[in-house]
Amino acid sequence: MKAQEASEGAVGRRLSCDGERGTVRYLGPVLPTAGVWLGVEWDDPERGKHDGSHEGVRYFTCRCSSATKQLQSMIYILKGCTKSVLSRWGIFVVLHCAPMWQQLEELYLADNHITELLRPERVLQTLQVLDVSSNHIAQETVLEISHLPCLEKLNLSSSSLSVIQFSDASAGNKTAVFPALKTLLLDDDNISEWRVVNELEKLPSLLHLSCRRNPLLQREKNLETARQIIITRLSRLELLDMRQVLSDERRGAELDYCKMFGLDWLKAGGHSDPEKNHPNTEFMSEHPRFLALLQKYGAPDEGELKEQKPFALKNQLLTVTFVCPEDSERKPIEKKLPGSMIVQKVKLPGVELKLSYTCSKMSGREIEIDNDLKPLEFYSVEDGDRILVRWS
Repeated sequence: MKAQEASEGAVGRRLSCDGERGTVRYLGPVLPTAGVWLGVEWDDPERGKHDGSHEGVRYFTCRCSSATKQLQSMIYILKGCTKSVLSRWGIFVVLHCAPMWQQLEELYLADNHITELLRPERVLQTLQVLDVSSNHIAQETVLEISHLPCLEKLNLSSSSLSVIQFSDASAGNKTAVFPALKTLLLDDDNISEWRVVNELEKLPSLLHLSCRRNPLLQREKNLETARQIIITRLSRLELLDMRQVLSDERRGAELDYCKMFGLDWLKAGGHSDPEKNHPNTEFMSEHPRFLALLQKYGAPDEGELKEQKPFALKNQLLTVTFVCPEDSERKPIEKKLPGSMIVQKVKLPGVELKLSYTCSKMSGREIEIDNDLKPLEFYSVEDGDRILVRWS
């Protein structure tokens, strides 16, 4: 937005300063002084000091002849004004003042009732951090700031955001917008569809994401599973919800993702033979990284694939049998455990144990359970599996 457009947008808007109310009649330079000035027609006739002119030059004329006027420096007036200044016309003010901030790197506009974002023209080109959280921003205006070349961190938390779409890039390709964006905060928004996460994969520089307390995650039966899905859908993510994404966690998440959606892949036309592997457009739109995962790990065995079941307590309890293969005198013990139970809670306290499991679908294969902080479902433990217990 150009300075003239910003000025026209501000003129006529109401403001409150030190408890006094008025109407903006002018926004711009006042020669020969420096800076940006506001021309305000105050409601209180005792407030005004000028008639809209300065050194013989008229900058505005009041609509009410009985009203008084005042020209005040923008820098001064922002110190005394209430939050309603930014809530009413602040985005215009920011862009109008921006030419004075040629080296500005961080800008914080949180909780100012801003409802739309406007495209900066030849300003804010050095901006690295922008916080517009806790503003009900029209989501179609978010892309107005997407061409800032140095923007590395953007906070859109608590902005009611539900849709993000980069229409200039197809699935598997990178968007040209937000070229430097490394950190994106989307906590407490209204994201309810996985396709929004898929769109974030198009960002060329995204490494850190926070998206806590969104409807999409609250629907998932297990937050760790939701975390795995996000990690898998975003191939370069290094930090999720303030927790580092380690290489082992990524590998486990991606392998489990292949098992989790493997049956859907087969039903959509997928095949373990690469020449016959042609899943339909609907599946690829929902799982744009699936083919890349198959190239990375190979196609999962059909015996490993999971059928997606509706949420119910009975579907969350696994019937497993504990067996001590090195102690024939100990009888097998059958237990019902939630799939979300972490391995540490399965073990006896104070005893060094090594766990692994076998599955009837993969006869002769023993899979090690080597991370105490992972849930059983991380290792794809299923109903009827046998957990082997050994003393280390």
